[in-house]
Amino acid sequence: MSIWNQTPKNKNKFMICENDENTPSIMPLFTEISGQNDSECKTLDTKGLPILALRNMVLFPGVAIPVNVGRPKSLQLVKDAQNNHTPIGVVCQRNAAVEDPGRDDLYEVGVIGEIIKILEMPDDSTTVILQGKMKRFKIDEVTETFPYMRANVSLLDEIMPEPDDKEFEALVSAMKDLTFDLLKNIGEQAKELIFAIRNIDNAHYLINFLGANIPLTAAQKQELLGIDNMKARLFKLYEMLTQEAQLLQIKADIQSKTREDLNQQQREHFLQQQIRTIQEELGGNMQDQDIQELRERAEKKKWDAKTAEIFEKEMRKLERLHPQSPDFSVQYTYLDTLLELPWNEYTQDNFNLNHVQKQLDKDHYGLDKVKERIIEHLAVLKLRGDMKSPIICLYGPPGVGKTSLGKSIAEALNRKYIRISLGGLHDEAEIRGHRRTYIGAMPGRIIQGLIKAKSSNPVFVLDEIDKIGNDFKGDPASALLEVLDPEQNNAFHDNYIDIDYDLSKILFIATANNLNTISQPLLDRMELIDISGYILEEKVEIGRRHLVPKQLENHGLKEGDVVIPKKVMAAIVDQYTRESGVRELDKKIARIMRKIARMKASGKEYNHTLTLDDLHEYLGAQEYNRDKYENNDYAGVVTGLAWTAVGGEILFVESSLSKSKGEKLTLTGNLGDVMKESAVIALQYIKSHASLLGIDEDVFDKWAVHIHVPEGAIPKDGPSAGITMVTSLASTFTQRKVKDHLAMTGEITLRGKVLPVGGIKEKILAAKRAGIRDIILSEENRKDIEEIKDTYLKGLTFHYVKNIEEVLKIALTDEKVKNAIEIK
Repeated sequence: MSIWNQTPKNKNKFMICENDENTPSIMPLFTEISGQNDSECKTLDTKGLPILALRNMVLFPGVAIPVNVGRPKSLQLVKDAQNNHTPIGVVCQRNAAVEDPGRDDLYEVGVIGEIIKILEMPDDSTTVILQGKMKRFKIDEVTETFPYMRANVSLLDEIMPEPDDKEFEALVSAMKDLTFDLLKNIGEQAKELIFAIRNIDNAHYLINFLGANIPLTAAQKQELLGIDNMKARLFKLYEMLTQEAQLLQIKADIQSKTREDLNQQQREHFLQQQIRTIQEELGGNMQDQDIQELRERAEKKKWDAKTAEIFEKEMRKLERLHPQSPDFSVQYTYLDTLLELPWNEYTQDNFNLNHVQKQLDKDHYGLDKVKERIIEHLAVLKLRGDMKSPIICLYGPPGVGKTSLGKSIAEALNRKYIRISLGGLHDEAEIRGHRRTYIGAMPGRIIQGLIKAKSSNPVFVLDEIDKIGNDFKGDPASALLEVLDPEQNNAFHDNYIDIDYDLSKILFIATANNLNTISQPLLDRMELIDISGYILEEKVEIGRRHLVPKQLENHGLKEGDVVIPKKVMAAIVDQYTRESGVRELDKKIARIMRKIARMKASGKEYNHTLTLDDLHEYLGAQEYNRDKYENNDYAGVVTGLAWTAVGGEILFVESSLSKSKGEKLTLTGNLGDVMKESAVIALQYIKSHASLLGIDEDVFDKWAVHIHVPEGAIPKDGPSAGITMVTSLASTFTQRKVKDHLAMTGEITLRGKVLPVGGIKEKILAAKRAGIRDIILSEENRKDIEEIKDTYLKGLTFHYVKNIEEVLKIALTDEKVKNAIEIK
């Protein structure tokens, strides 16, 4: 509020601006009326008095107020009253919304008023300054309504208190103090009003001035105006002001407590609100933009009606959250994950079988069985179009191309390629995902892979599936049962997205080195394809076709900078590697390339075509001898065949006798429990069939047997050495030679039956590397040999046996070893 005008001619005359939207912008003006007003009012014609209706405003005696006049009838009235210098009756409307009020729309009590001035405002509106006279009136009858309302009125007297009424004086003083306190709570804007009240010394005028200026409703002000007794009016005004003061004090207390409770979070919220306002000014609310973006992306998804309903439900949750709430970020991330998933989005498979065959042959040498299986799958898919993708498990030693084969298959099928490594995985949530209630929750690796692929039918390689662990967090292998079951994975449930997702169109390819560590239920859900090691000729071709070009590129060399002929590549494979795969060969070729790259970068001359003599310079001394086979000059030394995680190997079983009355059997060579049991069974068989072998039974009481498997630092276990141990013991007790370049593998029983073993192809490759020519196998392993390509079997003779007698008949010659000892 501010002082709008002050005229020195009239004492106590003020005009105050007011901010209440229901009241005029100019506060009432109070003027001390001269004594002539009373005589003027006595001669006033109360018949046909012009009536001016005000909205939300009440004129009090002695008070001047500015009024914005807009109604045509009111404009006509004030102009006629100014021109004729006639008083008017000023009455407040009961309902401010009524545009053309009648008798019933007006309060009964009003104030005689006078037009002081008419102001034409810059906005083309009209403002009239009204002066209240000292008389109130009551409307008796409306006589005219056109061109404006006229009425017959009765003047009302004011009942004044006695001059020596101390109670009235005390009440006036108390009301002043109360008013000052009330205005102080209003704030700085009430300073001018306080100044005006202090300069009013007439109690009658003070009451009317306060009634007009204190922020009361129009109904409350009209109630005050209708009270005839001035003392009673003062009491009522004091009561109203007391109520207002109490309300203001409560508001002040609430504001004070609110300021005290304003903590850091609230301040941050206030600042964020300011940022939000600034963002809106700069181009809109970021939260609304994000939500709109989510909805636009959702319209493009191909999900079903149920998924769309769930998404919409979660979107409504997001819209109810505050952007600064931690739950907002969690909810937004969840919805973004749903939109990132490729719901019912598939890539077009390439059904050109010739193209697929060429692609697989280009990327991998050999592996005919695997390639044949992929071609079969495509052929069926091409004919039916709705076949569920199979789950293939490629197992074999490291370095044979299991993982890279998955990428080649994806390229051949024109599908996306995704690979996840399961080695060391021990948390079930890595497969099924975490629930959203956890901090840092995210979907499992299956769902993450699909988001990365942006397709629901990729080639999904599950690498090292045999190396999955488990602990208190669950068993990931069990979680994979649902993923790899074609009857279940069409409704795979990830804990994070919490919506069933169809995995049936995915071509899963698992890789493993050892099937023994995979649970049986998981094995049952996969089609096993054995990828055995390569023979020397295959390694040579792989090295020249794939490894050399790759290493040339990796070392900044061009084609022609290094040429490795077949015989040199064969020498590298034979003399510097000992493996089933080609990983070590790749390292040796990289070693050669590094040395050549150094010479080329230094400007030195070198042989572009490698020779056998260059290998010593590039790779050092020969690491392995081709022929690890040891001769048969000693009794009891027999060559066995073993399977390891890195391929097949040959191992030797040695046995010797020494005269002793103590322990009869000693086993060394870091043997496992199964091999120890095989040795006990072998000795027991020799004892029970001593007569058939021409062995005196008394020797078992006089001689102690020692069985040893060399390379004791390497743990050894398994049943494959059963017949090897029997042959070794038989050779030792009879001192007969073992057939030259012979190896064997098989399990035995106490009855002498030879049982089949696994890893046949790897063992055959190991035998070929060692120069073995004859191999003894169980009759039941014949089917395994028939499935192996003739290339691998070239140069080998297989002897299929059913019992130990046949083994010994083939393995032992009639010739005694040199320096044979006499066993008695």
